[in-house]
Amino acid sequence: MKQREVGYEWRLRQVMAAKGLFSTSDLQPLLAERGVELSVAQIYRLVAQPPERLNMRVLAAVCDGLDCTPNDLIEPTVVTTSVKARARSRRGAAESAVESPRRPTRIQVVRPD
Repeated sequence: MKQREVGYEWRLRQVMAAKGLFSTSDLQPLLAERGVELSVAQIYRLVAQPPERLNMRVLAAVCDGLDCTPNDLIEPTVVTTSVKARARSRRGAAESAVESPRRPTRIQVVRPD
């Protein structure tokens, strides 16, 4: 039995670069002109990380400000896997986590004299 997992690639950074906007702070004035006030941290997360939820006003403001469509920003991806293979990989991952717990690696900082 096959199972389809649907995901997406968030392409805001690529769309911004195509418009000559290379800094996340370049997006803030474009959104503010359209009545969307986001903090610098919120804009950074919007650009750098694929959003799990996105306010439609923010999406509309981004599309208007960058003269693009949601299709330019969101590229759907589909991965088809077998259900048995997924169950087997989960079981193997759980067993390996029990057998060998992960421990941090000790490092030594040496100061130049």
